Amino acid sequence: MSFSNKEDPKTLVLFDVDGTLTPARLTVSDEMRQTLKDLRKKVVIGFVGGSDLSKQVEQLGDTVLQDFDYCFSENGLTAYKEGKKLASQSFINWIGEEKYNQLAKFILRYLSELDLPIRRGTFIEFRNGMINVSPVGRNASTQERNDYEKFDKEHNIRTDMVAALKKEFSDLALTYSIGGQISFDVFPTGWDKTYCLQHVQDEGFETIHFFGDKAYKGGNDWEIYSDERTIGHSVSSPEDTIRILKELFSL
Repeated sequence: MSFSNKEDPKTLVLFDVDGTLTPARLTVSDEMRQTLKDLRKKVVIGFVGGSDLSKQVEQLGDTVLQDFDYCFSENGLTAYKEGKKLASQSFINWIGEEKYNQLAKFILRYLSELDLPIRRGTFIEFRNGMINVSPVGRNASTQERNDYEKFDKEHNIRTDMVAALKKEFSDLALTYSIGGQISFDVFPTGWDKTYCLQHVQDEGFETIHFFGDKAYKGGNDWEIYSDERTIGHSVSSPEDTIRILKELFSL
């Protein structure tokens, strides 16, 4: 086993990034760094975040691939073990050009027939693991976003659009997630944080702990937190994470 230098190489501890290892969108503290260093002598550690690796480098530091045994960016669509890249996956690869074309055409046609007070630009944002759809357009200013959000709540624009997409593409295993003020995400069902577990399922771990701050229904840590393959720990802040780690692993 590649982790035989650890006290307990059969235990894996996974962490959400934002709100768990770092304050939301900010950088990791020295105390957290030291705690993780101490923990890593005992067990195997990794992070799993929804953002891409560049965002995690900003928050966790330039040496992130050396500081964690496993690094799971975009919920594990991009994955590293001991600094080496594992097989990756993408939305376009999964759906195929033909189906994606049908989906994009349907979305653009649907959007073109909506009566909205204003429109800006970027109605479909194409990402590695999903597409993000915005009726008003992602280029909207802060004020325009606030105005649109009110309009959307009154007229159920996004809710109705998601219902139409579900009906039209019922043959595709897609999940639609309405978040933020102006848009919704479309991604393959199962591409939440549990996606990363397939990278570790044959690695001989007996116990997998997961720490996350959005461990409630609808939060993006919920699926992996409540998964039967993990022992979930719900935290309220990085300080809370440190406290639980010290208790649990006698650091």
